[in-house]
Amino acid sequence: MAERPGRPGPDLPDWDVWALRLGSVDRPARDNFLMPCARSGAMRLDFTMWVARAGDRVVVVDTGFSERAGEKRGRRLDLRPAEAVRRLGIEPGRVSEVVLTHLHFDHAGNLGDFPQAQVSVQAGELEYTTGKAMTHPALNHFFEADDVVEVVRRVHDGGVRVVEGDLELAPGLELCLIGGHTKGLQVVRVHTARGWVVLASDALHYYANFHERNPFPAILDLGQMLDGYDRIGRLAASQDHIVPGHDPAVFDRYADSHDDLPDGTVALHRAPRRAPAP
Repeated sequence: MAERPGRPGPDLPDWDVWALRLGSVDRPARDNFLMPCARSGAMRLDFTMWVARAGDRVVVVDTGFSERAGEKRGRRLDLRPAEAVRRLGIEPGRVSEVVLTHLHFDHAGNLGDFPQAQVSVQAGELEYTTGKAMTHPALNHFFEADDVVEVVRRVHDGGVRVVEGDLELAPGLELCLIGGHTKGLQVVRVHTARGWVVLASDALHYYANFHERNPFPAILDLGQMLDGYDRIGRLAASQDHIVPGHDPAVFDRYADSHDDLPDGTVALHRAPRRAPAP
């Protein structure tokens, strides 16, 4: 797939895409950067999911964390994914596909909200989360075993598309393997009326991780993660088309009083109204 997209393609559909906040938590700002420098105070981290729609096709990207996983980690889910899509006027049963960017607990819970959807996950992520790496508590604590088991169960039931590398999931919607954060982390590239938007998920948590080339410190392969920043820059139409996975600034940048959207929901197929904070 082309990585220098330029103008929107004339033969591709324009997808609408939204970010929806499912919850949030305050963390020490220093904990969000591998090289913390002089950062102090608290910094909010949002738990986000995304919804893309073109015609009758609806794709959900990530599904937050389960109530059980949240309780174990002191996190509260304020909005279930099924209710989040209803806020957009979409019934959960209309969701045809769920893309799991990776299987960390805060991205792969609540699959039961979309029982009819086919799930797309990278082969490397399945290998990683069911193999020897998970014998190490320093790695397995990011995952909820029940979530991984649910994905494996769906594999056996025929409900999972196991992706190896990059894939055009649908015209104008592409899965791109990045890695770094986990073995099988993938981002989602979406063709919109304003150009190619990249839903970066945990390839970059915050705008500052990208601009400073200073990653969030949950890393499996640092070199791969830094190379991923460069690739994301090529996949997106511009830096204004890159959407980090956990930055509350996304909801400030894209807030539009004319959208008539509920609080914690923003349209990413429209240009941001504000520049990111430095």
